[in-house]
Amino acid sequence: MTSPFLRAYALQSIKVCHQRNIFAMGGMAAQIPIKHDERANEHALNLVRLDKEREANDGHDGTWVAHPDLVPIAQSIFDGVLSGPNQISKKLTNFEVTNKDLTAVPEGARTEEGLRRNISVTLGYLDHWLRGVGCVQLYSAMEDAATAEISRAQLWQWLRHEARLEDGRPIDHSMIKMTIAAETERMIIRSGSVVNKVQQASDLLEKFVFEKQLSDFLTLDAYDQLISDGK
Repeated sequence: MTSPFLRAYALQSIKVCHQRNIFAMGGMAAQIPIKHDERANEHALNLVRLDKEREANDGHDGTWVAHPDLVPIAQSIFDGVLSGPNQISKKLTNFEVTNKDLTAVPEGARTEEGLRRNISVTLGYLDHWLRGVGCVQLYSAMEDAATAEISRAQLWQWLRHEARLEDGRPIDHSMIKMTIAAETERMIIRSGSVVNKVQQASDLLEKFVFEKQLSDFLTLDAYDQLISDGK
């Protein structure tokens, strides 16, 4: 939420809510406690702290987290900032946002790791969703359909706009197809004897990425698959 367009969106949301005297809720910290890795766990908890400090100081009236063990962290931060039960009196009257602010393209490099992560996250989420699980632990974070939507949409955009990785390689049909195949094989091997829907997830992901018109919601087509499997 620190990219310029996300900052603009967050502050504008607070302003609009408080103008109408309603609560402005912060977003979910997706990080979850990491057992058996103290260093990684502290890093995750620090990300939660930074996220909640930003939200509380911006003017949010409350927030939510992905794991009950994180409630004390979020609560202590908000209790330390709020002088009352909410911050509706914080109207942000001096904050102004433009369409340009809300559509500013974030800076950053496109990496092969990022490409693989988008594919892996979407496959992992769809695999669980097709088995009836809507909230999934992936890469030490609790993810829902929104993460898969962002990941598959970015893949679609990169392909349609002929984007390139930071090393100059084009993100084309062949690269995406081979990477999907590699990540699919890796997931199937890691699943072992556990019943999974990885191949069905892979087929859906290819459909979403290579279709001419971006589907509105990946769960609509996935739901058809879910119903079909249930017959």
